[in-house]
Amino acid sequence: MRYEELIRSMTLEEKCAILSGKDVWHTRAVERLGIPSIMLSDGPSGLRKQAGEGDHLGLNASTKATCMPSAATVANSWDTEAARLAGSVIGAEAAGQQVQVLLGTGLNIKRSPLCDRNFEYYSEDPYLSGKMAAAFIRGVQENGVSACPKHFAVNSQEDHRMASDSVLDERTLREIYLTGFEIAVQEGKPKTIMSSYNKVNGTYANENEHLVKEILRGEWGFDGALVTDWGGGNDFVRGVETGCSLERPGSGDDSACQLLSAVEEGRISEKIVDQRVEELLELIFSTAKGQAAPGTE
Repeated sequence: MRYEELIRSMTLEEKCAILSGKDVWHTRAVERLGIPSIMLSDGPSGLRKQAGEGDHLGLNASTKATCMPSAATVANSWDTEAARLAGSVIGAEAAGQQVQVLLGTGLNIKRSPLCDRNFEYYSEDPYLSGKMAAAFIRGVQENGVSACPKHFAVNSQEDHRMASDSVLDERTLREIYLTGFEIAVQEGKPKTIMSSYNKVNGTYANENEHLVKEILRGEWGFDGALVTDWGGGNDFVRGVETGCSLERPGSGDDSACQLLSAVEEGRISEKIVDQRVEELLELIFSTAKGQAAPGTE
């Protein structure tokens, strides 16, 4: 573990707390150990950094930024260089506005024309979606900012999105709904991925062992930070155990207390918590400009 010494210096309370957000857009800092807070902001069609106090509904004003063509429009070009350039422009603006994680790109499959976020997704074709997303991710991350492809996975409707259950067989899951994410992970190498709200075959995506532990982290080798969608965590302890590194936007100290109790009661190993902290610290120190982790310079 690259941050083993730093993690060893953290108290169990600090480790449990850092895995849940500080507020709508920021992670928690551990100032005594030199661990800074970083900022996550929308979005795929241009940076949406809220000015002043953040709110999940986006009611407060945002700073000015360039409005880019939607993912659907860029995909119509079939030009991965166009996708990379779009990501590069947005990534540069994010870096200039001290945003460390850009919440995008979106690459869910357009299953129905009634999904009101279809403009945010590339295509009905998983191969095209994956190739465009990988290029976008590379463009964003060449600016020292992390891209965060979303929403993993099988998130193709907005109606009842926080309670819907996507029921499908393994072949459909693999060939249609995961192919784009696999290409994006292996070719784009994002530092973060966002899990989706919905259930997949009866289990919420963020706590779904088959999706996260077996496929994403196991088969594809993703070792970055898995982030919940805003309010998309349902069982914090189970999420951490499955492979979630950061709950967004955070729930005060409730989640930290739940995880702390689970470790103390032996329901989850502290070694697993350390692994999630390691993933999050890598994200923090690889995107926080000019700040190196103590002991790793």
